[in-house]
Amino acid sequence: MKKKIFTALGLMTGTSMDGVDLSLIKSDGQEEFHCIFNDYHVFDDELKEKLLNLREKLKIGKDLTKNREDIKNLDREITLIHGQIIKNLTRSNYEFDLIGFHGQTIFHNSKEKISKQLGDGKLLSQITRKIVINNFREKDLENGGQGAPLTPIFHELLAKKIHSDHKIDFPINILNIGGISNVTLIIKDTKDNKLKKFAYDIGPGNFLIDTWMKKKSKKSFDLGGKISETGKVDTLILNQTIDNFEIKSYEKSLDVSEFDLAFVKGLSLEDGGATITKFTAYLIGKGIEDVNKLNGFVPNYIFVCGGGRKNKYLLGCIKEYFSDKKIKIVDIDNFNCNGDFIESQAFGYLAIRSFLGLPISFPNTTRCKNSTTGGTLNKNF
Repeated sequence: MKKKIFTALGLMTGTSMDGVDLSLIKSDGQEEFHCIFNDYHVFDDELKEKLLNLREKLKIGKDLTKNREDIKNLDREITLIHGQIIKNLTRSNYEFDLIGFHGQTIFHNSKEKISKQLGDGKLLSQITRKIVINNFREKDLENGGQGAPLTPIFHELLAKKIHSDHKIDFPINILNIGGISNVTLIIKDTKDNKLKKFAYDIGPGNFLIDTWMKKKSKKSFDLGGKISETGKVDTLILNQTIDNFEIKSYEKSLDVSEFDLAFVKGLSLEDGGATITKFTAYLIGKGIEDVNKLNGFVPNYIFVCGGGRKNKYLLGCIKEYFSDKKIKIVDIDNFNCNGDFIESQAFGYLAIRSFLGLPISFPNTTRCKNSTTGGTLNKNF
C-alpha cells in the first residue's frame, strides 16, 4: 500500500539569530522526499539586537523565570513575523498540510533538561489556519536524551539519495557547520544490510567567528574566511587554549553559552579571527576523527552543510587536522542538495514524522533511552 505524501513547510531560525530559513517539501516521512523550494527572510536589526541581548541574560534555567516578560514579548513577536511570512506564501497559492516550526533557540542545557525556543505554536496555528508542530526537543529530553542533534534522521535520508544517485559508498559523514557543529555517521550494517546512524555535537561552528566579527567590526560574519585568512595565528594562545579546553564526552549536546572569546582578548580583528578559526577547526577535525574512531569507521567522504561550509579558510584548516589525508571534504551542494537549507528541510520532514507518530530521535543520535517521537501538535482553528 502506497504511503500518503504530505506537503510540509519547515521553518528554522539558527544561532546567528539573523532570520528565518524556510523550505517547502513533499515527503511520506520515510523514504520519499522532494524539495519544492527554499527561501530566506532576514530579521531587522532591532529584532536581532533584542534576541542577542536576551540570550546573553540566560545563563542558567532560573534566568528564564527572571526574564519572563522579555521572553513573552519576543515569543509573540517571533510568532507574528513567522505568521506574516506564511501569509505571504499562501497568497502565492502554495498549499501545504503541516508546518514544522522550530522557533528561535534562546537557551539549551541538557543537564537541566531545558531547551527553550521562542515561538508560540498555538498562535501560529490560529494565524495561519494550519496544523503547526513545534517543541521538537522536549520529549527527547524527557526520555533521557540531549535534545540535539535532531537532524540525523534526515541526514540518513540524504545519504541514501547521495549513495543511490552518485554511487558513493557507505560509510558517509554529514557535517553540519551552524552555530554549533555536529556530525552524523551513516553506515551499512553488514549483518542485516540496514543503515545505522550515529550523531554528535563536536564543537563550535560559526558562533565564535561570527561573534568576534560583530565585536571587532561592523560585519556579521567573515565572508569566505577572507578576513581571518589575512591574519596571523597566535600559536602560543592557540596551543594554550587547546590544552586548557577539553570536550570530555561527545555524548552530550553543546550550546553556544559553553564557548567564549576570552582567549583572544587583545588581538586584532584579523589575528583574532585567524586564531579562532584554527581553534574551531581543531575541535571539528578532532571531533570527526574521535567519533568515527569511537564507532570503528573511516569514511572516504565528509559532506558539509550549513553556513560554515562557505568559509573556505575554515574548511582548509579542518583538513589540516585530519591524520588521514585521503578523506575528502566536499560541499553537499555538489550532490543536488542545498546546504543552506538542510535544517529547514529537516524540520518539515520531522513535522511529518511527528504527525505520523514516527520517531525523530534515537539512542545513537541524542542518547535517549529508546527511539522517541517528538513535537507538539497545534490545531487552533
